[in-house]
Amino acid sequence: MGEYSKALSSHEKALEIRQKTLLSNHPGLATSFNNIGVVYNNMKDYSKALSYFERALDILQRALPPTHPNIKTVKNSVEVLKQKL
Repeated sequence: MGEYSKALSSHEKALEIRQKTLLSNHPGLATSFNNIGVVYNNMKDYSKALSYFERALDILQRALPPTHPNIKTVKNSVEVLKQKL
């Protein structure tokens, strides 16, 4: 659990920095939300993971063309988590 806590803390700090320096629809924010979602998924906290993946997906859908591979990747993560819940 300790390593997950460290990872979560690092990704949350990165998110704070990005929120201060980037526009609200910047793909970099989506990366941070996705990274936090991955940690929660690995911790088996699927509801929190889903929340972060959905936030990442929302940003990506506003910032990138609909055919961008990152959108497909995050959509897949959302679907997998919905099946786990």
